[in-house]
Amino acid sequence: MIFGRSERGKPPVEPVTLKILLAGGFGVGKTTLVGAVSEIRPLRTEELLTEAGRPVDDTSGVEAKRTTTVAMDFGRITLREDLVLYLFGTPGQERFWFMWDELSEGALGAIVLADTRRLEDSFAGIDYFERRGIPFLVGVNCFEGADRYPADDIRQALDLDPDVPLVLCDARDRESVKEILIGVVQHAMAFQASHRQTVTT
Repeated sequence: MIFGRSERGKPPVEPVTLKILLAGGFGVGKTTLVGAVSEIRPLRTEELLTEAGRPVDDTSGVEAKRTTTVAMDFGRITLREDLVLYLFGTPGQERFWFMWDELSEGALGAIVLADTRRLEDSFAGIDYFERRGIPFLVGVNCFEGADRYPADDIRQALDLDPDVPLVLCDARDRESVKEILIGVVQHAMAFQASHRQTVTT
């Protein structure tokens, strides 16, 4: 059980804990993002890429990548004394997608991390969360040396609904990642409030 700090003489605050999923293509920066923001040492399940995986793992655009997540990444961040986020990074390769159903159980919302060099790799995550009614935000990881595009052009290329937030980010930068996390929590809360209103009317 995690308790927040308390003022002297006051009982500790038991925070609300929320689960956020992080999805995206192979090599898009999910492990980096979790590591940039987690206040605990992230749990990582990375393994070296092997020759056996070469026929099924498309490394075009990320040729320098030497490892891959085979189960999940896990991290934790306290946004406020009464609010803690648990981050679960999903594996990017198609052969590990069967794990997504288990990881998405109980999730408040999700982030689909995108790379403009391999934008098509984002479609699986977008489709997955749309089909299951899980509110999500798209974060475009701005890699050094990659072409930059206006957010509206990327939104159009991904065929996003108007209410899906899209933000440009740097998965290595803690403050940039925190802004994404705050954004997805706000979006998920607004989504749920809107859904409840629809159900009651």
